[in-house]
Amino acid sequence: MRNALGLLLACVVSAAVIAGVWFWTASPHAELSSAPATVKAAQADRLPASAKSADDVETTAAISGKPGSPATPAASPAMAVVAQPAAAPCANPDALGVSRIVEVDTTGGPGFGFEHFKQLDFLADKEVVLTFDDGPWPGNTPAVLKALADQCTKAVFFSIGKHASYHPEILRQVLAAGHTVGTHTWSHANLNSKKMTDQQAKDEIEKGISAVKIALGTAPAPFFRFPELQHGPASVAYLGTRNVAIFSCDIDSFDYKRNNTPAKEIETVMGGLAKLGKGIILMHDFQKHTAEALPELLRRLKAGGYKIVLMKPKGTLETLAEYDDMVQKEGSKVAVSSGRPVASVVQTVSQ
Repeated sequence: MRNALGLLLACVVSAAVIAGVWFWTASPHAELSSAPATVKAAQADRLPASAKSADDVETTAAISGKPGSPATPAASPAMAVVAQPAAAPCANPDALGVSRIVEVDTTGGPGFGFEHFKQLDFLADKEVVLTFDDGPWPGNTPAVLKALADQCTKAVFFSIGKHASYHPEILRQVLAAGHTVGTHTWSHANLNSKKMTDQQAKDEIEKGISAVKIALGTAPAPFFRFPELQHGPASVAYLGTRNVAIFSCDIDSFDYKRNNTPAKEIETVMGGLAKLGKGIILMHDFQKHTAEALPELLRRLKAGGYKIVLMKPKGTLETLAEYDDMVQKEGSKVAVSSGRPVASVVQTVSQ
């Protein structure tokens, strides 16, 4: 009898032990207790390379003088995963790339480019900023984007409002490729013309900003370049109140001239760099010569030891509602591209 009771008691104890082990190993409690280590490991696997090791690209918090070498602020693993997705690897092992990214505090409307503004000398020797005006435009802008992508490098684009309305799908490709998109008025009007009133100049600026915002589906950078580099004092003051940085240039490619050729454009740019040693380069993605010249120009920059600096704004540029409305109404007069392929619109039904 005692043996039977002892055997029964031993069975009960064994069952209890087995149940306890199962509860803490096979149940959801086990998953919860080990989750932090699992999540950290998964996050580490998904972190971009820049978060795992020393950054290849230096980020400056704000431009206020000559560039230094500040450390990039550390981000938590969770923030790194959400806010800093890994960039696509560069397929070109000898690419020009981007050596440094600078973040611009546009408060008060600072000016860049020694052609007109000489107070912010932030580029080191052999550093270059690539900029393109007057796009987006079919054929030429995509060719410029391809040349930049082949060299895994970035630029600043100053879009005309009307062109953004014509071809929003191309402008969205510019932004999606990681370039900075600023504005260049609504219709490329000379804002320093004697015939241009202050109100007309304001309308050109603001309609251009609204058109680019509508085309992109998001706010553009608070970066602006005057058409023909014509800086009217009233417009300069107005942009300051809007906290929009103004861009001139250091080296003009003169790619808009009728007698220009890709070879001549390359020599103009490289000649300017040989004299100055660095600078903001002005080109036009609207121009066919530039689209044709860019692949070789980028190779020449690489061979010459030049490094690309990408400028990004610290903040965004909010549009004014009245100008958003103006541009939306203008859309009924402007041939806005639908983004649909030709074959989906026009098809041969009989031959």
